[in-house]
Amino acid sequence: MRAWVVERPAPVAEGPLRLVELPVPEPGPGQVLVRVLACGVCRTDLHLAEGDLVPVRPRVVPGHEVVGIVERAGDGCRRQGGERVGVAWLARTCGTCAFCLGGRENLCLDPRFTGWHVDGGYAEYLVAEEAFVYDLPDGFDDESAAPLLCAGIIGYRALRRSGATPGSRLGIYGFGASAHLTAQVALFEGCRVHVMTRSAEAQALALRLGASSATGAADPPPEPLDAAILFAPVGTLVPPALAALDRGGTLAVAGIHLTDIPALTYAAHLFEERCLCSVTANTRDDGRALLDLAARIPLRPTTVRYPLEGADRALADLAADRVNGAAVLVP
Repeated sequence: MRAWVVERPAPVAEGPLRLVELPVPEPGPGQVLVRVLACGVCRTDLHLAEGDLVPVRPRVVPGHEVVGIVERAGDGCRRQGGERVGVAWLARTCGTCAFCLGGRENLCLDPRFTGWHVDGGYAEYLVAEEAFVYDLPDGFDDESAAPLLCAGIIGYRALRRSGATPGSRLGIYGFGASAHLTAQVALFEGCRVHVMTRSAEAQALALRLGASSATGAADPPPEPLDAAILFAPVGTLVPPALAALDRGGTLAVAGIHLTDIPALTYAAHLFEERCLCSVTANTRDDGRALLDLAARIPLRPTTVRYPLEGADRALADLAADRVNGAAVLVP
């Protein structure tokens, strides 16, 4: 099968990925072999390729927003083949640590992640744990469903971590794949959304989706915020985002990687019970909740299609902010 591997982490312009031929993997007990129909291109893939997220094993296949068909199943699986499923970032957890037993498997002490620890969806096939794949809602074609599996799920968790409720004034910093889905969820739930992003095309998309305002990345919003989410992996945006919060507001940082945060001033950025928190992975309950909500809204992902052979070009476009919405590989 054709697959992209991280040959050596480097700036995307230097070609860290290599297209190779690999054997089709075999599913073990409790695993399913999935034929890839579409795979979203996530900024985490870019961080992995460039070394911001250090690879944990050589020549891993990236990609963790996978829509595919179960080709066959290993021993002990209930699926027999033919089902359309989604494969997401969380590949496996230990199931025995205090976090797993307490319903917080996103904080598992010994997790595995798709496209980082185990081979992902920049390929024609992959193997996944049956217990960690998702049934996908009707109404989404393969290309539209793919971004839901990380951009959608992580955005959903970030929205919950921000504490936004119906009527909240929500700020969104950065407006790529995850943010444009999260904005739709927030608007559906009755939030007033303000978007701060440097891309004029992304600002236009935000306004089309119903945002009340869309301005530059570090610009102050037109009113104080009750909650905010930082999607851009840019630590210098943390101080202006915190300063934009009203008393008691929370800023949730949604990315797995963030550049260094400049020094904060207690009085300007944290006093009056302003909070700064991170978002770490997701639970399977988050995924199921997002997919259910996506069908009810329904979410409308904006996608840009690339062939599997164009994965390196998709990452380069993502790095240069040339993707408006979500990039998706379609073998």
